[in-house]
Amino acid sequence: MSGPLPEISAEQRATLEQFRKQMDDALVDTHDDYFLLRWLRARKWNLEAAEKMLRASLKTRAMWNVDNIDKWDPPKALKEYLPYGLIGYDNEGSPLLVCPFYNFDIWGMMHCVTRFEFQKYLVLLIERFMKTAYEQSLDHGWKARQLVVFFDMQDVNLKQYAWRPAAECVISSVKQYEANFPELLKMCYIINAPKLFSVAFNIVKKFLDENTTSKIVIYKSGVDKWQQQLFSHVNPKVFPKAWGGELVDKLGDPQCKSMMVWGGKLPEDLFIDQNSQQSDKDFTDTQVPKGDKLKLHFKVNLEEQKILSWEFRTIDYDIKFGIYSVDEKSGEKRSEVPLGTVYSNEMDEIGYISTRPNTTYTVVFDNSASYLRGKKLRYWVDLVSDEEEGITELTNQMDNTQLAAQQ
Repeated sequence: MSGPLPEISAEQRATLEQFRKQMDDALVDTHDDYFLLRWLRARKWNLEAAEKMLRASLKTRAMWNVDNIDKWDPPKALKEYLPYGLIGYDNEGSPLLVCPFYNFDIWGMMHCVTRFEFQKYLVLLIERFMKTAYEQSLDHGWKARQLVVFFDMQDVNLKQYAWRPAAECVISSVKQYEANFPELLKMCYIINAPKLFSVAFNIVKKFLDENTTSKIVIYKSGVDKWQQQLFSHVNPKVFPKAWGGELVDKLGDPQCKSMMVWGGKLPEDLFIDQNSQQSDKDFTDTQVPKGDKLKLHFKVNLEEQKILSWEFRTIDYDIKFGIYSVDEKSGEKRSEVPLGTVYSNEMDEIGYISTRPNTTYTVVFDNSASYLRGKKLRYWVDLVSDEEEGITELTNQMDNTQLAAQQ
């Protein structure tokens, strides 16, 4: 696989070639020069920083099993209620995505799927968009490998994002995007933003690269100045009439609902009871006494490649959770997951981190600030092999799918 490249200097070309040599042990055929260029640009041509970022992302891709992600059958709630539509292409061939965000019921979604499933589905969609963009670039040039995204926030209910699991899901998804899909965004239009949106966006943009935020333009409700900028690179004929374009779908609908997933309120019959979900994990039920902590220690031996994975829920009350590590040789102590309050009484807390050999990891459930009550806790924490068997176990337990490699 190879594709067109933007013009770069001789010095940048030499850096790109050196980057390929340094990453040679981890690259596959689909990792063309443009792919590598994205990481160099994201780290301002700093070879060491770009390599660190890319290697971390490749590990994350293995965790998501991205190479076989199209074999996954996502929950119905995601396929039928997460609003988006790839409705055409801009004048340079870039995929054009429209999202009626006001139709996104995140409260309902978080009662239908786990955060892990939600983020995995976003990865699935982005991978599909990137494949389409690559195919477009073969005819239109490298600029087609970036995405144009359009969000309509008209009458969106921002109060639902005050719910801790919803806010955590958004922030976590943004961080995943920044860490794994650099230089993908060409332009993002956010229109009809409510008054409180700027407050929410100021929080979110702390997790976005400056180059990403420079490509995001926000317009308040009732303002149509965005149309001049959008239609300078998008033909109105391929853009829905409801938003100032000329396109209607085959039913004559100016919103082109038949060309996208429209979203809407999630029906309660799709809700899941996370407490009653069957699992192969061996959960432990315990109580963390008031004013006390529960510490779990996991040692990763020399040469081992392990993933530290966890899933837990508290009953009735939140709890503080964090992970730190100590290098057995140097004694260096690191914070792996900063200690902070998690609202695991509202939604199961699920996550994982990569580990380093010859290091001891300590998982902390901290109730030391509570002087009145103990906290009931149901947890599973374990080291999972970073080999194929471990990835299979982790993925299957979380989403009940099977890796294509084992089919």
